Amino acid sequence: MSEGNFWFAFGLTLFAGLSTGIGSFIGLFNKTNNHKMLSYAMGFSAGVMIYISFTELFFQAQESLVGALGETKGSWANAIAFFGGITIIAIIDKLVPGHENPHEYSDTSALELPEKKISTLPKAKLLRTGMFTALALAIHNFPEGMATFAGAMKDPNLGIPIAIAIAIHNIPEGIAVSVPIYYATGNRKKAFWYSFLSGLAEPVGAFVGFLILMPFFNDIVFGYIFSGIAGVMVFIALDQLLPGAEEYGEHHQSIYGLVTGMAVMAISLLLFV
Repeated sequence: MSEGNFWFAFGLTLFAGLSTGIGSFIGLFNKTNNHKMLSYAMGFSAGVMIYISFTELFFQAQESLVGALGETKGSWANAIAFFGGITIIAIIDKLVPGHENPHEYSDTSALELPEKKISTLPKAKLLRTGMFTALALAIHNFPEGMATFAGAMKDPNLGIPIAIAIAIHNIPEGIAVSVPIYYATGNRKKAFWYSFLSGLAEPVGAFVGFLILMPFFNDIVFGYIFSGIAGVMVFIALDQLLPGAEEYGEHHQSIYGLVTGMAVMAISLLLFV
């Protein structure tokens, strides 16, 4: 492992996490959010995640685990790790209260910025919503940071699309953090920084993952990590991104984005064959 690889992987993870700041900027300064664009972008991110999970991460994990453990044990280990990743992120989702969970898109009013409606809500409730959303986002971003970092460390060509996909899906989460805090405090700067700082959980997750896993990194650990990452990203795509895109009322845009994301991912991978 070279120092250059480490900083490249860390830089990608930092970019993915701090994209919450982009969402915060959109939420605070753009009064008319483009639902079609948001729906398309979330579908695009889902397409990238699903395609890369099933065509690259899962099979690279399979190759590593089978090579280290044999055909039968390696295949079982790969499947267990994949569903283990799904289980971990599902448990995290379950433990975070739904109303403050930025991955629950049951109410998109914060993304629409209906100022009169939001401004009439109790400020204490708005502040609590924003703060809990920031905390929930940080909890979710921690394993995502580990996933981005591990993917980039092993293969930079995989790390880049993983980081881009996670960055796109962090943008509406940044909106969900900053908008209620702004209307509770009237302070755009404070709302922006809370949203921005919540994304720091991703590079923190990357650093913790590096300290814990790198001393033991081998084909077996690599296989488990990549298969688990695939599970996490499939869950994010199916449970969060696509339903979120649907909540914006732009079904076809989300599907167009999904297919485009898959196509772009396929072409980018084929260019390095």
